[in-house]
Amino acid sequence: MAEKHGSLSINSENIFPIIKKWLYSDHDIFYRELISNGCDAITKLKKLDVMGEYSLPDGYKPEIQVIVNPEEKTLKFIDNGIGMTADEVEEYINQIAFSGATDFIEKYKDKSDDNQIIGHFGLGFYSAFMVADEVHIDTLSYKEGAAPVHWECDGGTEFEMEDGTWDKVGTQITLFLNEDCLQFCNEYKAQEVVKKYCSFMPVEIFLSRENTPETQTIDEAEKLDTDEVLETIQPEKKEDAAEGEEAEEKPVRLKIKKRPVVMNDIHPLWTKNPSECTKDDYIEFYRKVFQDYKEPLFWIHLNMDYPFNLKGILYFPKINMEYESIEGTIKLYNNQVFIADNIKEVIPEFLMLLKGVIDCPDLPLNVSRSALQNDGFVKKISDYITKKVADKLSGMCKTDREEYEKYWDDISPFVKFGCLKDDKFCEKMTDYILFKNLDGKYMTLPDCLEVNKVDPDEKEEGDSAVDENGEKVEAEVVDEAAAGEEAGEGAEEEKKEKTIYYATDLKVQSQYVNMFKQAKMDAVVLPDQIDQPFINQLEMKNEGIKFQRIDADLTDTFKAKTSKKTQEELNAQSEELQKLVRKALKNDKLTVKVEKLKNKKVSSVLTISEESRRMQDMMKMYAMNGMDMGMFGGEGETLVLNVSHPLVEYVIAHKDDKDNKNEELICEQLYDLAKLQQGPLDAEAMTKFVSRSNDIMVALTK
Repeated sequence: MAEKHGSLSINSENIFPIIKKWLYSDHDIFYRELISNGCDAITKLKKLDVMGEYSLPDGYKPEIQVIVNPEEKTLKFIDNGIGMTADEVEEYINQIAFSGATDFIEKYKDKSDDNQIIGHFGLGFYSAFMVADEVHIDTLSYKEGAAPVHWECDGGTEFEMEDGTWDKVGTQITLFLNEDCLQFCNEYKAQEVVKKYCSFMPVEIFLSRENTPETQTIDEAEKLDTDEVLETIQPEKKEDAAEGEEAEEKPVRLKIKKRPVVMNDIHPLWTKNPSECTKDDYIEFYRKVFQDYKEPLFWIHLNMDYPFNLKGILYFPKINMEYESIEGTIKLYNNQVFIADNIKEVIPEFLMLLKGVIDCPDLPLNVSRSALQNDGFVKKISDYITKKVADKLSGMCKTDREEYEKYWDDISPFVKFGCLKDDKFCEKMTDYILFKNLDGKYMTLPDCLEVNKVDPDEKEEGDSAVDENGEKVEAEVVDEAAAGEEAGEGAEEEKKEKTIYYATDLKVQSQYVNMFKQAKMDAVVLPDQIDQPFINQLEMKNEGIKFQRIDADLTDTFKAKTSKKTQEELNAQSEELQKLVRKALKNDKLTVKVEKLKNKKVSSVLTISEESRRMQDMMKMYAMNGMDMGMFGGEGETLVLNVSHPLVEYVIAHKDDKDNKNEELICEQLYDLAKLQQGPLDAEAMTKFVSRSNDIMVALTK
């Protein structure tokens, strides 16, 4: 075969059914497309007037009429915009995807701003064929001497075009709906769809039902010049008025043709300058758009002209995390035309928890205006939105800390989720994250690093000489600076790891909380599920910071000072009691330590290393909580017995008494009591605990 060159051709018989059925994901979107076309036609006409190429008639009022007719199964879309000549119909309608908007912009690119032109692809008109068996166009161009044009097509590739009878500048599109789509000529369905897509389009939209003379009655004093009076209703005279009583005069009433109701707000709040908007404006707009009776906490008004055009309002809603879904709704608009909810390419994932509107005319939309083209420009928009949110929050923390603290419990899920999902956001917000301490006071991360710090020069009298029983303690005095130099750590001393203690449940962990308070130590409260991955993130992002739950270990702060000899005795007792407790509990992995705690009322404390407990939490997250802790390298649980408590003293005294079964009973009880201070027992353990407690009380009665 000889070599051949040529151009690919597209057969309209094949492409047209694809456009009709697959161009748009939702069939009701044809409302948006046809009304948008009408808006464009009006915008073009107004621009021509501004440029002196056309003079709008006196009293011109731009509007789009949507007329439903259930009896005839038709829908009409009428605009008083630029209209079309026969040549323009041939060019823009008969040639698929030849956009009149694009052509207009190109022609007047040096004279006008194209920001308000909505369409760019020229495919919107064909969405009508998704629901209609036949479509008619009646149009009259603004050009002097232009003749009206009538065009019709039955959804195939054949059309008819002839001189028309339309006598007003503008265009009427009539849809003859197919049997499957008759819902769209229902007045209430039409209202619903127009509200969905066109609530904020820049031209007033009116909806009416054809051949239905709807009326309303008003007082004569309320009459407007635009009202069409159908009947004057004289008031009835009151004949039974008492003698000398003046008869009450009722006003004359007028029966008029029902005034058209505007379906949209052509100047939505986000298009205004923030300085023009009041608190009531923001709240009213929020309730109208999101149907939420609760007031938002606060909001961010986005208003940017360079390097791209973006406006919008983001609301931080008050949510009940326990009972409500925390997924928000951010509506994306293009020149006040609704595109979609929650488009992830534009809205950072963590901001999906918010509610708001964003309008960006520069968005690179695909041909159906329902999704975005993959464009690096979109990432810049997303980054900008993230930056503005971080700036708002950090600014509030710095300039109005009291207000920031008031909102914190409600906005913390947004902030923490944002830190997990966006490194830049995390970097900006790290110093403005708040933690609530054991006394209910809010602290930033830098504040937390200052708690529990002990000045080495501040020592209680006798601390270095005796323990709590007055026994002399063998202490070794170390020159820290000299030791650091010997180890070559002079410069590294400042990088010593700093621990922030935290509690997850103040009620369950009350014993540990009380021990902390008595020791004049502090901790922060992290009660939410998101807190665990969040503190992991903070540890990774901030070198030298470690979070540790208050029940993860017992520091020397809680232990009484002991002599070297006493400590050796405690270590020996630990080994002996570990054997006894392990036997009683049938648990060979449990570590047992005997310590002398300052608080003599505490008999036993259970600790789980931070690493092991986090591994447990991770396993629960993946529904693998039945796995053995030891297989993950954790040491598991440590039972600390307080040698200063009578029960522990009893166990130590009778550990060699083989005939005494009480020590095993007490060991089990000490373990369960310590376990209860970390959380509820499982069903089997709770049953044994209750039964054992009953046995102990029965023994007391004998």
